[in-house]
Formats: sequence, structure tokens, C-alpha cells
Amino acid sequence: MKNRKTIHIEWGDCDPAQIVYFPRYFEYFDNCTTALFAKAGFSKRQMLKTYGIIGIPLVDVQSRFIVPSHFSEYVVVESEIIKWGTSSFCVQHKLFKAKVLAVECFETRVWAAASEKDPDKIESRPLPREVIEKLSRGSAAHSGRRKRK
Repeated sequence: MKNRKTIHIEWGDCDPAQIVYFPRYFEYFDNCTTALFAKAGFSKRQMLKTYGIIGIPLVDVQSRFIVPSHFSEYVVVESEIIKWGTSSFCVQHKLFKAKVLAVECFETRVWAAASEKDPDKIESRPLPREVIEKLSRGSAAHSGRRKRK
């Protein structure tokens, strides 16, 4: 499953040269991950309640910044999960500026809950099958090429 989100670059997203300040891209991508789950029918609030998790924290990120984005432009982010593990997954985000790939990002996230032994700590939990199934519909990760960690 892919999700597309259009983002308007605001003044506050930019540095003095009116170019998007790089940490803002990571905020965009975090919001796009949430939107991807919502498209599959999993609001963040629902996931926390239904599955007893504390969230899906980011544990690794890699990005390539190819073309800068500027104040007042519109960009489109395509997001999809490209790899599933037992408790982790990789989200690929592609940010397009007028159909040109401007930024590419890979996030590794973990399905996490409070530790049963020490509630002040978090630990990974296996991803529920229904979450994988709904988010994999129509994607390469679902076509038998799914990788598990």
C-alpha cells in the first residue's frame, strides 16, 4: 500500500535562504508514516489502545537530499512499507518536487510496548498479522518478497 501526501512548504519550515531546513523533512516523513497507517485503517490512537503498544519508534534513518525545496512550494511524499521483520519494518518515503525526486528516506521502526519486567523500559513486540496484511496490500513487500528479521 502506498500513501501520497501533499505538503505546502511554510515559512517556518525554511532557513534564511528559504530552503527547507533538513530536520523538517524528518517531521514530514514521521507525519507521512502516521498517514500511511491511517490509510490502512489504523489511527495512532487506535493502535495504542487495541494492541497495547506505546508506539512505533524510529530506530534508524537514512536520507538522500537531492534537490532543495523552497518556501511556498508544494511537494508530494509517497510512502510505503518495503520490508517487514518480526517486530520491525522499513518505510520508504520519496519526496517529489514537480515530479522530480528531491529527497529519499528510509526509516526503520519497531512495534514497541512497555517492558513487562520493567515498565520504565520499552521492548519490541511481534507485529500483528492483520497490521502486516492491511499495510502490504498491493505492495512489493506483500508479493512473496517479504523479508522477515
